[in-house]
Amino acid sequence: MAMNKNTVLAWATTIMIIVGLGLIALGVFRYNESAGWGFASVGIGFFAIAWVFNALKGRV
Repeated sequence: MAMNKNTVLAWATTIMIIVGLGLIALGVFRYNESAGWGFASVGIGFFAIAWVFNALKGRV
């Protein structure tokens, strides 16, 4: 399977969305104190970076 730049960005976006969902789930279900807010905010940050990767597809 030949991987060009767009395929790499698509995989990176998918992986970052999965990790972001995992971090948000940790913040919601595992940690009830202030650490939960940190996990959830980092998960939202992963979503933002994945959004940038998705916007870069076709332009790089």
